[in-house]
Amino acid sequence: MTRRFLFSACLALFFHAALPAQSCKLDIDLGKKGSPINPTQYGIFFEDINFAADGGLYAELVKNRSFEFPSNPLQGWRVFGNAAVLEDGPFDRNPHYVRLSDPGHPHRWTGLENEGFFGIGVRCGEEYRFSVWARVPEGGESRLNVEISDPASIEEDHGLCDGELVVSGADWRQYELILKPSRTLDKAVLRVFLDGDRLVTDIEHVSLFPVDIWKGHRNGLRKDLAQALADLHPGIFRFPGGCIVEGTEVESRYNWKNSVGPVENRPLNSNRWQYCFPYRLYPDYYQSYGLGYFEFFLLSEEIGAEPLPILSCGLACQFQNGEDAHIPVDELGPYIQDALDLIEFANGPVTSTWGKVRAEMGHPEPFNLKYIGIGNEQWGTLYTERLAPFVKAIRKAYPDIKIVGSSGPGSEGEQFDFLWPEMRRIGVDLVDEHFYRPYEWFLSQGARYDNYDRKGPKVFAGEYACHARGAKWNHAYAALLEAAFMTGIERNADVVQMATYAPLFAHVEGWQWRPDLIWFDNLRSFRTASWQVQSLYGRFKGRNTLSLKMSGANVTGAEGQGGLFASAVSDGSRIYIKVANTSEEERDLDFNFAGLKKKDVVRAVEGVRLDCSDRMAENCLDEPDRIVPVSFAFSGEGKTISASLPPLSFSVFVLEK
Repeated sequence: MTRRFLFSACLALFFHAALPAQSCKLDIDLGKKGSPINPTQYGIFFEDINFAADGGLYAELVKNRSFEFPSNPLQGWRVFGNAAVLEDGPFDRNPHYVRLSDPGHPHRWTGLENEGFFGIGVRCGEEYRFSVWARVPEGGESRLNVEISDPASIEEDHGLCDGELVVSGADWRQYELILKPSRTLDKAVLRVFLDGDRLVTDIEHVSLFPVDIWKGHRNGLRKDLAQALADLHPGIFRFPGGCIVEGTEVESRYNWKNSVGPVENRPLNSNRWQYCFPYRLYPDYYQSYGLGYFEFFLLSEEIGAEPLPILSCGLACQFQNGEDAHIPVDELGPYIQDALDLIEFANGPVTSTWGKVRAEMGHPEPFNLKYIGIGNEQWGTLYTERLAPFVKAIRKAYPDIKIVGSSGPGSEGEQFDFLWPEMRRIGVDLVDEHFYRPYEWFLSQGARYDNYDRKGPKVFAGEYACHARGAKWNHAYAALLEAAFMTGIERNADVVQMATYAPLFAHVEGWQWRPDLIWFDNLRSFRTASWQVQSLYGRFKGRNTLSLKMSGANVTGAEGQGGLFASAVSDGSRIYIKVANTSEEERDLDFNFAGLKKKDVVRAVEGVRLDCSDRMAENCLDEPDRIVPVSFAFSGEGKTISASLPPLSFSVFVLEK
């Protein structure tokens, strides 16, 4: 009996090992379209953190160009010779300027040197537009020599290029010239010398921009970073924050009215991310407002995204303040008017007060704003009692505008549970949920939205990212779990109508928060594995959801589903099936299509896959394409089509009926 039992057991093990792994059967119903997928389903969220604006997306290369940094008007500048800061300049909201005078000896020089943002990055042979507002206060004609230099160079001449400006007359005028560096350098400096007869010369708003800029705009955006946004095909663009909406105190909130009009007269604002983390302190991190609301609206239009501005509700950052730091409810009138005026700026006719400002900035046509958010990550009754009058006023003046409220800083918990019913009561259209969470949370949340109230406000997943334990970089495994979680967003498109990863940008030498979607230095950038996931969802978005089940249940990584997360959508005759395999084992898939006519079949078209098997791998400046989607062989035709799914991978299967 013992020998016979052992023989039978060994035979069974032999046949089991010889058989292929059992297929996972995914049933897709093509007979009935599901919920429409909102064009705003996937998008981007911008906040000026990690030097995302000045020193990043905003292409200005000069730091403190108007000499307005409050602690030191010459911060970012080195002064040589006879120079002084005065404050009765031509721009009332930027009154400081520098007076350059004769140094007192023919072999001495007067001038300024700007360090830029972690240096000034320039490329050999490319053109850079230098501009300055200047005058000769006593009249006459003076000369300025302008130079892009390499102070660390071993060469005989530090200069990479230079040019001369002739300044004439006692009236303030803007002057410009084109500079073309002789070599590429990521940490150059800009020098401005008083030259010629060395007459006293005043200079203000010293600026240097690449000529090759996004869409050729003056006062524009860095081309590679803007293109990285456009390549996501975003449907929604949330800006300008984030916590900077609130400010450390209400006076330092992001004030949209200060960010429009002539760029020379947009006042400087402090940035809470300058000092938020003392262990990563950047005392020179301010907001020039050069990248302002007009530029945000224009970029939204150019990349095909609906703009979603977020405005202060009169609360300073609740993480940094007690209850006495906020605007009282009965004094909210100017803040509510700011919201109404913003809608007029975006949509009003050129004959309106703020529509005229927009037209004078070069865009007489309205931006067709459809959404507005009030408050960022506020919570409690402090928030709800302030939100309510905003909603009432906006509904009365602009009933078609959809309003976004907040569920607080957490994905669950006491404040979350309090705010959701309040959002229903107040009557917002969407509720902004935020979640920066570890691996386990993302693995457990595949069904998060399956049972949300279909009749309540819709969800805006406004800030989310998977944070790797102990090392918060953009690892491949974190991106895989984000892809898995997003299958639940897609499946529940009738509930979740917007989703944006956060934060968006980070300078490799100037970050306060990670992970981030796009990293850059002064000349280069790379798109992270998380960016690749967002790109795949934007590229294969679809128009309607489709029912996809495994043994009658949604595929959410639940027990018994082999670590799989899946969703399916249709786009006309095309079918996109997204499957994340979070397990360490290969999975064989059978796609079973129901709802077809008797003679109809489905044909495999292509497959695209993101390999995340090297869990801790990440893209970087020197290896920007280490983790990118690749096409794979995917074929077959019929009512059932089979495929294999490697371990730790995210795949998009494209089919046609």
